[in-house]
Amino acid sequence: EICYDMVHYGHSNQLRQAKAMGDFLIVGVHTDAEISKHKGPPVFTQAERYKMVRAIKWVDEIVEGAPYVTTLETLDKYNCDFCVHGDDITLTVDGKDTYAEVKREGRYRECKRTQGVSTTDLVGRMLLMTKAHHSNMVSSYYQQHTDNFGKGPKGHSPWTGVSQFLQTSQKIIQFASGKEPQPGDTIIYVAGAFDLFHIGHVDFLEMVYKQAERPYVIVGLHFDQEVNRYKGKNYPIMNIHERTLSVLACRYVSEVVIGAPYAVGKDLLDHFKVDLVCHGKTEVFPDKDGSDPYAEPRKRGIFRIINSGNNLTTDDIVQRIIENRLQFEARNQKKEAKEMAVIEAMKRREQQEQSGAAAQ
Repeated sequence: EICYDMVHYGHSNQLRQAKAMGDFLIVGVHTDAEISKHKGPPVFTQAERYKMVRAIKWVDEIVEGAPYVTTLETLDKYNCDFCVHGDDITLTVDGKDTYAEVKREGRYRECKRTQGVSTTDLVGRMLLMTKAHHSNMVSSYYQQHTDNFGKGPKGHSPWTGVSQFLQTSQKIIQFASGKEPQPGDTIIYVAGAFDLFHIGHVDFLEMVYKQAERPYVIVGLHFDQEVNRYKGKNYPIMNIHERTLSVLACRYVSEVVIGAPYAVGKDLLDHFKVDLVCHGKTEVFPDKDGSDPYAEPRKRGIFRIINSGNNLTTDDIVQRIIENRLQFEARNQKKEAKEMAVIEAMKRREQQEQSGAAAQ
C-alpha cells in the first residue's frame, strides 16, 4: 500500500522490485481523507493518484481507498501472500510499528529505497528553482556554480538543486521493456522534456497510445541544456537520467531516445520507421535557427496534434507542490507551537504545585 503524494521514479523502482518478488502486484492507494488524517492534505487528488499508479507498468491491479495500515485481514481479502514496503521505518501515531502484525506472520517483504531521489529532495529542487527565478543575480550565480550549488559542509544538502542520482546501465535495463517493434505495429514518435513526470504526461501518452490498434510508442527526450533553452528558469528539475527512468516506467511507452534531436528530421523518422508523430496542445517552440522542429513530419503528412483533455504542465505541478509544502510547514509549526504551549503550561503547573508544597 502506498501514500505516495507525488509519484516519482523512486516509487516506480520500489514497485518494480515488489513485482519481481512475486507474480501479481496489487497496489493499495489511500484516499485523500485517509492521507489528510495522517499526513495533511495531499498535493494530488485520489483520482489523479489512482491514475498515476495505474500507469506504472509493473502494477497489475490497484485497490482504491486502501486502509492506512496493512493488516492480515487486508492481505487475505485480496488473496495476497505478502506485502512489500520500503526499508524506511513506519510508525503509527502512538509509536508502534505499523507492520508488526504482518511481520509476525512472515508476510512482509522489504525493498530498497532508490538512491538519489526522495520527495523532499524534489521539493527542495523546486523551491530552489522558484527562489533562483525571482532574482536574476541568483540564477546567473546558480548557472555558474551548478557543481557546488547548495552543498553544505557535509557535501550535499537535501535542498541541493543538483541531483545526486547515479545512472547505471543496469538501472536502464531494469526499467526498459526490451521489446522491439513487431510487423504490423504502428510506430509513434513523441518528443519533449517530460520533466517531473506527472498526470498530464500520463493522459497525453495514453491518448497517443490509443491512436493505433497496435501502438509502439517511442519518446524522444531532450537533453537538459535543450530543455533549459525552451523552458527557461532552472528547468529541467529532473536531469536526463531521471527523466529516462520516469518515462520508461510508464506502461504506454515502448522505447526512449536519450537525448533526442530537437528537430524531428529525416534521419530520425527513417531510422525508427516512424508512422506517426504526435504533439500535445502546448505551443511548439522553434528550433535554434527559428525553424519548425516538426517541418519534416508535417511535410510527410504524419504529424498529429493530440488533445488529451488535460492541460496540466510541469509549471502547474511545481506551483501546486510548493503551495502544499508551505501550508504543510505552516501547519507543522502551528502544531509544534500548540504542543510547546501544552508543555509550558504543564511545567508551570508543576512549578506552582512544588512551590505550594514548599510553602506548607
